[in-house]
Amino acid sequence: MTSHGGRRSQAERDAITVEIGYALCSAAFAAAVVFGAVTGPALLFDLPDTAERLLPYAGMVLALVLFAARVVSVLVRFRTVDQPSQPGRTSPDS
Repeated sequence: MTSHGGRRSQAERDAITVEIGYALCSAAFAAAVVFGAVTGPALLFDLPDTAERLLPYAGMVLALVLFAARVVSVLVRFRTVDQPSQPGRTSPDS
């Protein structure tokens, strides 16, 4: 339901779907980069056994935390963006 009590329009549902897709894709990309950056040295260099075992776990934990934080931040920001009061028109302060 929208704030005015009616059902969501098709455009509103489409916008939400696109925003969810963007949140998931950007979060997956950021998590993959962080995982690679943290785990990469364990694969490329000859490190002590402890470091070679711990770096992949640390990368996984950091990637999961980053993924969740990115999805939540994108969706919360989308929800709080002020929309123009009338379709096709800008708000008076713009």
